[in-house]
Amino acid sequence: MSATPHPDDLTRYLARSAAIEAITALKHRYFRACDAKDPVGFRDCFVAVGSALDYGELGAMDADGMAAVFASIALQQVDGKHAILDMHHGVHPDITVREDGTASGRWTLRFRQVNLIERTETVSTGEYTDEYQVQDGRWKIATCTFHQLWAITRPLDDATRIAQ
Repeated sequence: MSATPHPDDLTRYLARSAAIEAITALKHRYFRACDAKDPVGFRDCFVAVGSALDYGELGAMDADGMAAVFASIALQQVDGKHAILDMHHGVHPDITVREDGTASGRWTLRFRQVNLIERTETVSTGEYTDEYQVQDGRWKIATCTFHQLWAITRPLDDATRIAQ
């Protein structure tokens, strides 16, 4: 015969599940903002003050600085069309919600980029390690570190056609 869970246990379970769902939605908004070339949406995923981001080759800085770097890359255009085309897929989330109202998470990134300036395609993967906190009633990313595991860059041939 199974024991009936204590109401406090159920309340904690539901709160933890809701936090994991909200953090997952936050990270998905982050990936969508990256692919949609939305620096404002990108910046909104992070705490207002005190963020710390380390994206390896892109640098280590706060969210305002990274949003500026993101905009300088993502918004480049050639002949009135975007020159850098990205696809971010975050998979394998591992999110831990702590009793103090903070959380941590790890995500695997599947990334593909077409660079129409350099005429290259890059496929890569890496790991995000995040810390989250609630700010103004919403989960936000406080720290984010990205570590690339591997990448393949190959030239686009003259027969390659890109529709956008």
